[in-house]
Parts: sequence; C-alpha cells; structure tokens
Amino acid sequence: MEIKTIRMFDHGFMNQAFAFGGEEGKEAFDEQINYRSSLQNFLIDMGNEVILVDTGFQNGMAAPAKTLGAPLYMGEKIADYMEAFSALGYKPEQVTKILVTHKHPDHTAALGYFPNAKIYISPEDADALKLEGENVVRVSYKDGAYHNFPASEKIADGVYFIQAKGHTSGNSIIIAELDGLFYMFHGDVTYTDAALKANKLSIVFEDLKAARVTLDRVREFIKNNPTVYLSTHCPEGYENLEMKRVMKL
Repeated sequence: MEIKTIRMFDHGFMNQAFAFGGEEGKEAFDEQINYRSSLQNFLIDMGNEVILVDTGFQNGMAAPAKTLGAPLYMGEKIADYMEAFSALGYKPEQVTKILVTHKHPDHTAALGYFPNAKIYISPEDADALKLEGENVVRVSYKDGAYHNFPASEKIADGVYFIQAKGHTSGNSIIIAELDGLFYMFHGDVTYTDAALKANKLSIVFEDLKAARVTLDRVREFIKNNPTVYLSTHCPEGYENLEMKRVMKL
C-alpha cells in the first residue's frame, strides 16, 4: 500500500472564528487569527487496485478571489484535480474505487471522470447528490465496530469506511492501516489541525450534536492509536503524510 496526495490549491488561509466557532459561536473567537489553508485529496495505491479518497472540483474550476478578512480562502490554484491526479502517473481507467467522505463538491465534483470506479458513499449523502447506477455503493457499515467507532465497513485489506456523522448527515471517515500506523482521511471533521488540537468544531455542519460525538471519537482514537491525520483543507494534510507525522493531542 502507498498513499499519495492530489494537491489542487495552496497558500490560503482561514480565520479562527470559522475554524473554531461551531459550538460557542463565531463571536467567541478572533477573526484576525488566521491558519494556513489548502485543498488536497488522497490516493491509495493497493498494488492490485487504485483507490481514491474523495475527488476535487471539475476541470476548469476557477480559483476563488482572495478577499482580505474572508472566513476561508482556499488558496492559489496549483492544478485541476485531474491534472494533479495524472501527474502522479495514473490513468482514470485504473481507479477501481472512490471512497467519499461526504457530499460537498470539493470532495465529489470529479466523480464522473473515472469510468471503472465504484463509488462508496453513505446512503444519506448518496441521496443528497441523487447518485444512481450500478457503480454507486451505498455503504451499509456491515462490519460493525472499528476500535471506538460503532459502525464500519471493510473496503480492502487495511482500508475501512467508518460512519462519522455531523459535518453532513452522512459524513464518513476512511482509515488505512500501514506499517503500524493509522492514516485517517477525515474529510472535514476539522478544517485545520489546530482545531483538532483545541477540540473545536467549525461553523460548517448539518448536525452539531453528531459532529461533537464524531470529534470526541476521533480524538479518543488518536489518543489510543498512532494516527497520521490527513486533512483536506490545511497544508498539514500533505505535510503529515510526507513526514509520517503522528498526531499528538
């Protein structure tokens, strides 16, 4: 197994009120404190198959304008999702599975570029996206508990799809086990690693109570298992992977 980053945007920022204000409210935090922001998704090369964790925007998506004081600026565009994917040396036809953490377009808009891929997604988010077809697998979490997470489904050897509601109604986490480490692809459980360490939720959620339960479980898992935390929206996501840096809380 080999895990790689598909990088699309970098050198952005998000403010503390956006990243931390989900429970106490934005007013409780400082909009002048900024954290680094980026956008990346991930690829798992299993040797006998290629698995994507989320897909980015469609080709040609314009970089958002940089506005000082904005709650979130994704950053400067590095490449379209498919350009970044191809730069890793793969062809779309090689992808056999796409594991979707949640329905938002920065995680799903490029799903249609992979003709041979089965799309694994929660039933709630599949319904929200109106995904239909033989290639769409509505995950049933048929394999029960995974460590302290109550509901999971094994996708491949060492790769697990885990129910983690809150950010969206069908939010999920992917964990890959490799060489004694647990690589956690969490989607947007947090937007910056600083929020994970501070135990704060962002202002983006569909079910606040469920999001709190999920963050508590994520933190408990990290405390008990050597975890490389692979974020989508901050550079620590690709930096942690490059350095195999285990998260400390």
